[in-house]
Amino acid sequence: MRIWDIDAGYLNDKSLLGEHRELHGIISIVCNGKRGYSKHPETLRWSRALEGLALRHALLIQEMSLRGFKHQSPLKGLEEKAKWPSIFIDEPDRQYKILEKKYVGKRTGRIPLPNTVYDLWANHKYSIMARDYNIYKRFGKLVADKKIGFAELSRRLIPFMRMMPSFGSLTNAIFHMWGYVSRYSPVNPVEIPIDELFEELQTLVLIHKVTYLIQSTALGELAYWTKSVKKNHC
Repeated sequence: MRIWDIDAGYLNDKSLLGEHRELHGIISIVCNGKRGYSKHPETLRWSRALEGLALRHALLIQEMSLRGFKHQSPLKGLEEKAKWPSIFIDEPDRQYKILEKKYVGKRTGRIPLPNTVYDLWANHKYSIMARDYNIYKRFGKLVADKKIGFAELSRRLIPFMRMMPSFGSLTNAIFHMWGYVSRYSPVNPVEIPIDELFEELQTLVLIHKVTYLIQSTALGELAYWTKSVKKNHC
């Protein structure tokens, strides 16, 4: 039983669907008082952060949708909220290593597992830009100047990936991403709602195989936030 802390885009299809199934199992154990796996470390660390688990569930659904999976098991009665466990069972850098070993000879996720700090940053840069442009620049400089290692960056990225973006920061990041696909579409990005723009972006990225964005965490996880931020902004 495992709920990963790293982005769902790194999981292959089997792991993605497996986490979704195990997440429902934890919810059932905690909410219905079931004994099976009630003392499992994963159950214990999420038992006081069920809103965060519901949010993780929502993010898993976005990744599943991006890969063409149909979701038919909604969570009921739990608010999706950024309330997260204070501990990791395995540090984020260790989670990448676990997946690397697990995927030997097997298909990997939408995003190839990062081998270097440069890979890791390239995967996450638009997700971080969507939260805070100044933090995005700061991390970028640390990576460029070789002043941050893989383990430290992987850990420091997690809190930002769990933050709800502001409307302005989210829009800025999506407009940057749109530059990669704008030549394929007549859409004026300032003339349609941000969630519709992002759906168009996802479609064009996949159709035209824009590798750099296919390998971005933002292509999956920001789909959830475009809907949430739009609702709060209106």
